Amino acid sequence: MTAEGSLPAVSLILGGARSGKSRFAEQLICSMPPPLFYVATAEPRDLEMAERIERHKMRRGPDWQTLEVPLDLNETLKRLDKAGAVILVDCLTLWLANLMAAGCDIGKSLGSLCGTLSEVQGHIVLVSNEVGQGIIPDNELARQFSDFAGHMHQDIAAVAQLVVMVIAGLPLTLKSSKEK
Repeated sequence: MTAEGSLPAVSLILGGARSGKSRFAEQLICSMPPPLFYVATAEPRDLEMAERIERHKMRRGPDWQTLEVPLDLNETLKRLDKAGAVILVDCLTLWLANLMAAGCDIGKSLGSLCGTLSEVQGHIVLVSNEVGQGIIPDNELARQFSDFAGHMHQDIAAVAQLVVMVIAGLPLTLKSSKEK
């Protein structure tokens, strides 16, 4: 799956917190030729998140070019995407939370992202937290987030050629197709 040309145009890697999804996504593309673009959506708003971000950076190594993109994901992907480009986005649920906090039009943002993904020239691997497998949240904002995340995953999975769920560090392929 990691040889040049065998990585699909769009891959979606899902999993819970600390499931191993980011590490799996990195391993999926680490043998691709550089440059490797890492589009990070997290913002270090507290010490724990800053440490988490630093651990991710240290694990990646020098072949990765990191771009911090809390909101403008679609425009960044359009700018980076070209034949042979390898882009990892980590993670969509943090991007979604950033959009919600900024008061953005979620439907428009997700629609634009799916439009961009349907025209990918290179390779884009998207990492996201599966948040909808627990209890229904007890507050409106958390329910909205869960609903948006579920719709986002369904829409992106429909466009992606590869969809993998990572549980306890083990990948479970949900969809695998070479076709766009």
